[in-house]
Amino acid sequence: MNIFIYDKTFEGLLTAVFDAYFRKIFPDMLLSEGDAWPLFYDESFTVTTDEEKAGRVWRGLQKKLSASALSSITWCWLSELPEVGMLLFRYIRKAIDAPRSIETNFGDPDVLELSKIWKRVDWERLRMLQFVRFQKAADGTFFAAFEPQHNALPLTIEHFKDRFADQKWLIYDMKRRYGYYYDLKTVEEVTFDDESSASHLITGMLDESLMDKDEKLFQQLWKTYFKSITIKERLNPRKHKQDMPVRYWKYMTEKQK
Repeated sequence: MNIFIYDKTFEGLLTAVFDAYFRKIFPDMLLSEGDAWPLFYDESFTVTTDEEKAGRVWRGLQKKLSASALSSITWCWLSELPEVGMLLFRYIRKAIDAPRSIETNFGDPDVLELSKIWKRVDWERLRMLQFVRFQKAADGTFFAAFEPQHNALPLTIEHFKDRFADQKWLIYDMKRRYGYYYDLKTVEEVTFDDESSASHLITGMLDESLMDKDEKLFQQLWKTYFKSITIKERLNPRKHKQDMPVRYWKYMTEKQK
């Protein structure tokens, strides 16, 4: 058994592919620091992430796969599933070695699994678009928090930039502790050194002292509207939770008391 150790970045994964072909030794496992190692293995190799090597692998894939298949690779990486690194390594190797594109060969278990993971990430992206709830801060910035199962926030930014082009906003991933800020011109990824001093970065909800003077009123109006359109005789809690997963309720205005 051969083990490659990498830094668990996408560029690191592509570098691992390059190094494997260069060394003519392919890993049976991809691990990073802190992962549990098997009791027995033949050889381990530490991959040093190299942008030039990663770029060469990506350019090679561009000659083998369509734009949608390349997109699927990056989207699946954002799933952050434990097994996704090795899955993508096998897929990339097959794509490089095959005489023709493998992207529609769903008889291959790796191609099929990749398509399933892509659908899960895309579903997460769609739910983020559906369930975003902005809160207006006193400085005019609109703040929204999410805690997505997969790291789908980067996939939503172009939509929010187009949809809310006339207002400043900050969308924050509570699970991964980063977000994107739009200043009416550009979007920038942001992190905060001291999150403990800002309660909304812990709870996902703006404190009343930080809200715009009319925000509390608008939130109450939205709750009233949500309640008024509910038909009690047709309540179906199971269906409701299926369409609107409970994990999103924490940051949805209509679900707050």
